[in-house]
Amino acid sequence: MTRQRKRNVARNGVPHSQEEKPILQGRKEKKKKKPADIGKILINISIGLCIFSLIWFFYALYMRSLLAKRVVTPHPSPRVLDANSTSAAVSPERFWGTYRPQVYFGMKTRSPKSVVTGLMWMRQFSDGELKLRHTCEQGDHLRSYGWLMHNGLNFGVQEIHDDDFILTTEYAKRVGGEHGGDWTWRITAKQHSSAPQAPIISLMFYVAADTQGSLQGHIEEKSHLSSVTGTSEELGNFKITFRKPTAGETASAKYASYNYLQTRSPGLDRLKNIVESSMSRRFVFNSPSGERRPYFAVDTYSPPPEQHSQNDNRVQSDFIVHQVTVQAPFQIEVLFESGSFHDRPNQLVGSVLTEELEQQKTAFNEKFEKTFGLQVKGFNPSQVKFVKAAFSNMLGGIGYFFGQSVVQSVYNEHPLLYPEGALFTAVPSRSFFPRGFLWDEGFHQLLLSKWDSQVTREVVGHWLDLINIEGWIPREQILGDEALSKVPSEFVVQRNENGNPPTFFLVLEEFVEKLETLPENESFQKTLSFLRRLYPRLQTWFDWYNTTQAGPLPNSYRWRGRDTDTNLFLNPKTLTSGLDDYPRASHPSADERHVDLHCWMALASRVMSRAAQLIGEPYQEYERTYQTLSDNTLLNELHWSEQHRAFCDYGNHTHAVSLQQEKVFVPPGQPRHHFPAARLVRAVRKAPKLQFVNALGYVSLFPFLLQILTPESDKIEHILRDIRDPDRLWTPYGLRSLSHSDPLYMKRNTEHDAPYWRGAIWINMNYLAIKALHHYSSVEGPYQDKAAALYQELRTNVINNIYKQYQATGYIWEQYNDSTGRGQGSHPFTGWSALTLLMMGEQY
Repeated sequence: MTRQRKRNVARNGVPHSQEEKPILQGRKEKKKKKPADIGKILINISIGLCIFSLIWFFYALYMRSLLAKRVVTPHPSPRVLDANSTSAAVSPERFWGTYRPQVYFGMKTRSPKSVVTGLMWMRQFSDGELKLRHTCEQGDHLRSYGWLMHNGLNFGVQEIHDDDFILTTEYAKRVGGEHGGDWTWRITAKQHSSAPQAPIISLMFYVAADTQGSLQGHIEEKSHLSSVTGTSEELGNFKITFRKPTAGETASAKYASYNYLQTRSPGLDRLKNIVESSMSRRFVFNSPSGERRPYFAVDTYSPPPEQHSQNDNRVQSDFIVHQVTVQAPFQIEVLFESGSFHDRPNQLVGSVLTEELEQQKTAFNEKFEKTFGLQVKGFNPSQVKFVKAAFSNMLGGIGYFFGQSVVQSVYNEHPLLYPEGALFTAVPSRSFFPRGFLWDEGFHQLLLSKWDSQVTREVVGHWLDLINIEGWIPREQILGDEALSKVPSEFVVQRNENGNPPTFFLVLEEFVEKLETLPENESFQKTLSFLRRLYPRLQTWFDWYNTTQAGPLPNSYRWRGRDTDTNLFLNPKTLTSGLDDYPRASHPSADERHVDLHCWMALASRVMSRAAQLIGEPYQEYERTYQTLSDNTLLNELHWSEQHRAFCDYGNHTHAVSLQQEKVFVPPGQPRHHFPAARLVRAVRKAPKLQFVNALGYVSLFPFLLQILTPESDKIEHILRDIRDPDRLWTPYGLRSLSHSDPLYMKRNTEHDAPYWRGAIWINMNYLAIKALHHYSSVEGPYQDKAAALYQELRTNVINNIYKQYQATGYIWEQYNDSTGRGQGSHPFTGWSALTLLMMGEQY
């Protein structure tokens, strides 16, 4: 049965097994189709991958485009300063000012496209080449120049010592009307006592409309420009009157020759070139003695064809020059009157101006003594006059700039233009650095905040309003044609991975300390409101440092932006740290840890925590960061070298490096001049390794300078020893930047790159050292007495040397020689070198 059941016959008598055969064949055919199905699957997968790759590609392009735009995307929080905060309507008393620090004498308004005024001059009939003075230039070799008094508001007195005469420039302002009011200049010329004869001088007063507004000159007699009238959006209608020269306020008019030029200018950076190009010697000066002599004067100006094509994309603006040529001694006044000032009591000229200037001088002297108290500390009148000049130069060196930075990120193939912006800021040096520098400005405001906290609030607000969405601020601000004309091309582009020491936290800490002690009065509310507006941008700024400058280990930090060419540099520079060629790890790498940046971040987190508590924001994360970074045990682990008994950077380093003449192979019989000149290149005698960098200098002192060390830390003993050791940091003139015994002490970094932070004395670091000594001498600890003794000695040395050099040279300097105390570098340098005043006044 079973077998029969298996052989069941189907219909038509066909056995079942025979019926199944084609079915089996069908199954075999189905198996043959499987490879084709796999191919289809693979094709589908490939198509899917292609589609995904395309989507990913376009998404990556989109994201890269977004990331590329971030560098020029403004911060989204409300601006610290309202857009019209510097206008005549909101701030009339500060609207006009000497906001052109790069020129010897000039004024403009705090507006993007201001009508500008200025002075050029030259001595006639000199034996040498024609010397037209305009922008502050070290190459002019003036005996000295600078503000003797300046209150930052409405008054200033400056002396300029040229070869054989002295120009005194004074100005006073009077608020009234709707456009900032009136002002008057008084220029006085006297011959030097050593000059053989009274010089004949040409003064050139000019007015230029920087693409906005129009000017019209008014002529008397043949070529005497008596006045200029004009109009602009910010100024309305105005008139500038050129009064005739006299021998003094009450004396009669002096003989003078007059010339004028009325033309168009493509930019403020071209004004001097235009005047020089327009010069002619076809005019005759009829001296009172009857002698007739041809002299140089402005005549006519036609731009050269090649310049026309270069500047055809720049707007041409009105430019008018009034030249008066007269023999010293003389006095000339220039009067600006606002058309909207209808109820002025009298003109600000002659005896009225004299009375106003005397009142302002008295008020300045009284406020200066009340603020800094130098007379009661025993400083003599000559020392007080010197430091008034240092302070006045910083205050008178505040500029108002407007323009666009040139920036780049790793996501940009080419540099981009940053959004247009304004910057109200002091400058390090009117001659060499007449623009804003991020790390300098924090030091500047330590001084200026003592005099006028409103100035500091506006300066800090302007800087933080330039922050982008990433939290980055371009560290060097080159805004406008005039600023750009003074900067070498290789320094123009600012890169968003590069920072600068966040020194604004130094002055912000002072703001916070005042708020913590002030009663809740009007001043308290104003400062608190300012801090609230600032805070969102401070948060992003802090986060930018905390992420982009993070180091290889937790809670360590590393400056980005080091020079990467290890072949040409004895030690690749770290411009972003502010200390330029100070020795770091010899071979830059991602393994570096920088002790100075660690300390800056400890200071920043401390200030952020205190500020957040004051304005009622969450502060716990900042406080935790501060507690971590200020923990002396962690600091020691990351940066203390027991071998060197000092705080050190860490990185891939060897000290066995030197600069040697490059060998250039010249084939036999070939002339040598056909081949490149031999360069100095770096020779490495011993391979680098990861280790502490054995450089003792300012960087080693940072845990002490920024008061991160606890008073009982035994590391203070080593630091005080190094400070006082003449073979290391101590000199009779201040602390040198790098130990005298360091292998790189005073060594050139390239054949063309002289030592900068490798031994010279810098006043900002000496100020921090004196401030730290004052702090550790005033808190209980085992090193209190030693700190107190060093404080007095170092403070005296620094003050005395800067004063001595000022008396000898007429200038305050960028740095001072550690062997002789002589001033060197750029001058006048009345940026952080003016902190001498705070040392004298003991205001830390």
